[in-house]
Amino acid sequence: MQEQIVNIINSNPLAFGALVLGVGAFILMVAIYRRGEKGRAEASENTRGLAEITRALAASQNEFATSQNELAGRLKTLSDNQAMAQHHAAERVQAQERAISKTLEERLSHLSQRLGENLNQQAHKNSETMSALHERLAVIDTAQKNLTELSSKVLGLQDILSNKQARGAFGEIQLNDLVKNSLPPSAYDFQVTLSNGKRADCLLILPNPPGPIVVDSKFPLESYQVLVEAQDDIAKVQAGRAFSADILKHVKDIAERYIITGETAESALMFLPSEAVYAELHANFRNVVEESFKRRVWIVSPTTMMATLNTIRAVLKDAQMREQAGLIQKEVATMMDDVGRLDQRVENLQKHFDQTTRDVDQIRTSTKKVISRGEKIRNVELGEESPAEELEPPKPQLDVV
Repeated sequence: MQEQIVNIINSNPLAFGALVLGVGAFILMVAIYRRGEKGRAEASENTRGLAEITRALAASQNEFATSQNELAGRLKTLSDNQAMAQHHAAERVQAQERAISKTLEERLSHLSQRLGENLNQQAHKNSETMSALHERLAVIDTAQKNLTELSSKVLGLQDILSNKQARGAFGEIQLNDLVKNSLPPSAYDFQVTLSNGKRADCLLILPNPPGPIVVDSKFPLESYQVLVEAQDDIAKVQAGRAFSADILKHVKDIAERYIITGETAESALMFLPSEAVYAELHANFRNVVEESFKRRVWIVSPTTMMATLNTIRAVLKDAQMREQAGLIQKEVATMMDDVGRLDQRVENLQKHFDQTTRDVDQIRTSTKKVISRGEKIRNVELGEESPAEELEPPKPQLDVV
């Protein structure tokens, strides 16, 4: 509304002034009419007053025009300021929008970059995981092949152990391997026939005492399997009796066949190629073990056989040391004679050195005397005042060199 009024005033200021003048005249006529019938003098005065009012109105019109112009200028300045403020506000809003857009773009770019890096890392980890999985699958395949081969070997071993002759050969081969890996070739022999016509699986050649020891391999697998597979107490008792009887039969056979007075040691070894059979025997059949002790038949397993062979190797080494003791003493005596001769020769050489030292000392004494006489001769002063006896040569002296 204010802007419309300002626009009207600016468009037609004279009409506005005439309007104001007409309003003033109307007000004056109303005042004259109200006074009625006053004197004409007052009318003339009113006419002069009207003229003065007209002049005042003209002056007011001029002042109003001036004020109108000033107001229009201020309004224009205000409008310009407002437009400028709106422009600046719009620019600030645009700047904020640009800043927000830039920030959003940077954040989106950073987010995209991080997302790409995470995807690359995840892809790399997935690749490594797949590679490790392939390697583990390859290991599993290899293990599966090994298990298959082991299963076939176990089946073959079962076939071997099911045959009595093959089982005996298996025990003899295991015994041969243990002996060959522990002792020198001169300390053992295989399949040796004794004086009674019995053939021993292995003969450990030891010096007296104790003498050669026979080792016989036995593998009572059938009675042991029956004992393991027994379900009730009665079956276990029967299987235990059969197992102990089988072991005692082998112990008696070894004691009768392989312990020969004057030819072998007073004891023999019974080799069990199974740790399980050996453990069962010592755990639950103590009477059988004690009977073997009485008959001087020592029952050994692969582990205890290895310990026994190591002990035998130490005994052989000690025996060799005793056999070589006389030779060592003889060599030591010869060496002592050589040391005595060396000491005598060093003593003779020391005597020569002492004589040489004495000769050198006597030579140095003679040279010192010669040098002293030469110094005396050089210090003699020849002159007329010198007495004649001073010019006489000194008497010769004999030095023992």
